Amino acid sequence: MTTAESASESSQAGEFDLGTLLAERGAERYELHTRYLNHQLPRMLHTIGFDKVYERAEGAYFHDADGNDYLDMLAGFGVMGLGRHHPVVRKALHDVLDAGLADLTRFDCQPLPGLLAEKLLAHSPHLDRVFFGNSGTEAVEGALKFARFVTGRPRVLYCAHAFHGLTTGSLSVNGESAFRDGFTPLLPDTAVPLGDLDALEKELKKGDVAALIVEPIQGKGVLEGPPGWLRAAQELLHRHKALLIADEVQTGLGRTGDFYGYQHEDGVEPDLVCVAKALSGGYVPVGATIGKDWIFKKVYSSMDRVLVHSASFGSNAQAMAAGLAVLSVMENEQIVANVRATGEQLRSRLAALTDTYEMLAEVRGRGLMIGIEFGRPRSLKLRSRWAMLQAARKGLFAQMVVVPLLQRHRILTQVSGDHMEVIKLIPPLIIGEREVDRFVDAFTAVMDDAHNGGLVWDFGKTLVKQAVAHR
Repeated sequence: MTTAESASESSQAGEFDLGTLLAERGAERYELHTRYLNHQLPRMLHTIGFDKVYERAEGAYFHDADGNDYLDMLAGFGVMGLGRHHPVVRKALHDVLDAGLADLTRFDCQPLPGLLAEKLLAHSPHLDRVFFGNSGTEAVEGALKFARFVTGRPRVLYCAHAFHGLTTGSLSVNGESAFRDGFTPLLPDTAVPLGDLDALEKELKKGDVAALIVEPIQGKGVLEGPPGWLRAAQELLHRHKALLIADEVQTGLGRTGDFYGYQHEDGVEPDLVCVAKALSGGYVPVGATIGKDWIFKKVYSSMDRVLVHSASFGSNAQAMAAGLAVLSVMENEQIVANVRATGEQLRSRLAALTDTYEMLAEVRGRGLMIGIEFGRPRSLKLRSRWAMLQAARKGLFAQMVVVPLLQRHRILTQVSGDHMEVIKLIPPLIIGEREVDRFVDAFTAVMDDAHNGGLVWDFGKTLVKQAVAHR
């Protein structure tokens, strides 16, 4: 009898048992993904040696079956702001399930959405109302719809290299062609260079712009505009009767050392703000579009329009409970203050290494959103190796660093974007000095190896062969 038949027989004999199912078929994880899901994902993981089997997770760490721990410097692309399985969030979810609430009746007003909106707005004093959806891209979609409707204009501006999501509306303001290719035609939106006020004003003068959507710090490359740019952009937009949308899906909820990324610049008060990811506590998907009162009242202008923008699972009790627990933890455990202190320690210690390693060009970012950029070395021997990688595919050196960080030092990181020599660090917001020490020590060891021509370059040759083969 096969394991599949055994699991089927077990489920038919009695109630569904998740533990039994995982025990019987958990080892098939990569095979199941290959057969039924995105078949390129397991292929990619096998290729770069990321095909680990993690048994459990807690806080900022994964653990495998042998008891080894792995430091998470990725936080599920920012979803795990409080780390994995925070006890307060876990308890809130147990409590809300045990309460047996009459959820999603669609024709009543449950208390949890109002309470979470109240909490969020306490951190957003110039904003007034909230729409709850289920993801970051859905929060962006809502903001795009609202901006177009209230201004009566069709076009939204976005910044080059931006990432705002992958559904069709969000994809229209995504600055990465690799995501857009093959999915056109999209909405009539236009890219402007990040930080270029002249380019912004040129587009605004055409009179058809509803809004500019911007990440206060771009996830792709960890880039931000020059000081004062965001406030000046806001003034330009309002002068031309257009709106400012802040995409805080990754930068929001403390990631940059303030509750929102835009709060680093005095006087910036976006008309619409999008949040998601960390608000979920890592458990229940949730997104929120937060806006000014006049915007919501214009969209929902009559009882006939009460459901003109809605979401079937929006405001569900589990998501609302998770969000309330997350905000409670952030306040009680002083998460933003920890991000500010730990982020500065990590960034400054990494930045100090730029004088030691030729290929380490820059360390930038705010809070616990840090970009490590590599660049062309000075010495002839290293330049030849660098040129070999660049000729095959830009971004391979950064991947050469990411792989040994995991394989040798058990630290999970990510390359910040395709064809970019940048590693992005977005760890759980709860990390401290212990995790900073571990990462800096490991990163130093990998850079020593790379500059001394060690095993890192053997992996680099493998990447070059693969890059050339897949052209």
